[in-house]
Amino acid sequence: MLSVLLDTHILLWWRSDAGRLTPTQTRMLQELERKGSPVAISAITLWELANLVACGRRRITVPLDAWLEELENHPLIAVLPLTARVVADSVQLGADFHKDPADRIIVATARCHGLRLMTADQRIRRWGRVPLI
Repeated sequence: MLSVLLDTHILLWWRSDAGRLTPTQTRMLQELERKGSPVAISAITLWELANLVACGRRRITVPLDAWLEELENHPLIAVLPLTARVVADSVQLGADFHKDPADRIIVATARCHGLRLMTADQRIRRWGRVPLI
C-alpha cells in the first residue's frame, strides 16, 4: 500500500545523490526499500525530469526515454496519473500557494491519494496544507 509521494528532487536524490536527503528522509526510504514497499510519484515528475535533461541541468548516460522508462517500471516506484480530481485540486490550492504548475500537481496528487509528501521545497513546507515528511 502506498503511503508516501516523492517530489521530483527527492526522487532524484534518492536514486542518485542520497547524501542530500535529511536523516529522516533517508531512514524512511531505507525502511520502505527494506520492506519492498513502493513510493509514489506524480506523472508530472517524469515530465520535470525530462525537462531537466533537455535543458542540460541533469546529465544521464542513457537515452532519455530509456531512463524515464526505467523509473516508470522500477518495482519500488508507482507513477500516479493526472486525473480530473488531481487537476481540479491543483487549481484550488488557494492564492497563498505558489504558481509552479508541477508543484501544484504534485501537491494535489498527494492530497487526492491521501499520501504524505516528501519534499525539500520550503514554499510547500511553509504552506502546510498537505501532510509532509
